Amino acid sequence: MLPGPCFVLSDSHLGAAPVDVERALVALLERARVEAKTVVLNGDVFDFWFEWRHVMPRIGFRVIAALAALHDAGVAVLWIAGNHDCWGGDILRNDVGLTYHVGPWRGEIAGWQTLIEHGDGLREKEDAPYRGLRTVLRNPLAIWAFRWLHPDWATWIAKRSSHTSRHKRPRDGGAGLQQVALERLAADPSLDLYVFGHSHAQTMGRAERSGGIYANPGAFLDAPTFLRVIAERVELVQVDGAALQVLETLERRDPS
Repeated sequence: MLPGPCFVLSDSHLGAAPVDVERALVALLERARVEAKTVVLNGDVFDFWFEWRHVMPRIGFRVIAALAALHDAGVAVLWIAGNHDCWGGDILRNDVGLTYHVGPWRGEIAGWQTLIEHGDGLREKEDAPYRGLRTVLRNPLAIWAFRWLHPDWATWIAKRSSHTSRHKRPRDGGAGLQQVALERLAADPSLDLYVFGHSHAQTMGRAERSGGIYANPGAFLDAPTFLRVIAERVELVQVDGAALQVLETLERRDPS
């Protein structure tokens, strides 16, 4: 179980994002040390992340340090792998101290039965070609071979391909993933909350029959927004300087 308040954010794409995005993210993580008990990073924190045995990417060093400080302060950090940062390993798990998870995550957050997925490859037809490519990229043999490349060359190759996928936004404006969310909630009435990212499209809604909530905080790359999950409600929040502005709120469904 992950306690609340829980901050959930997605798609900051550090390494491709302007420097102000990294500064805003570090500031939010420092804020979370005081105001949150859990932080969930729902994929694509970095535009490219890969771990060699003795080397890690230079980009985003301040964020990695802030995450380690969160862990040391007793704030639990869960990182769900996205399509740009699915090659995490010992540095994140052992040196930083966070929980790095590849694939769907199911558990309890602030009393909500929650399912979290980054969102890549979930649309049945549109994402079929990508799912084949993802199988290759995440194959242990492919990862082993890539690790033998010099980090400078490997990063150059990865950033050229990540640029293509980052700018190839869903043409449906996020509607496809919203439909996936409704299907997930309909298939499992015990599910209170379904969280996804990837589409860079902010959305919050409630399934009519089950009353379960689906939410996408949007891309931190585009605007400093995140979800705040507490026992009573889920909020879409935007950072406005030193203040937080609640953009939208959905209360927990009535158990009756």
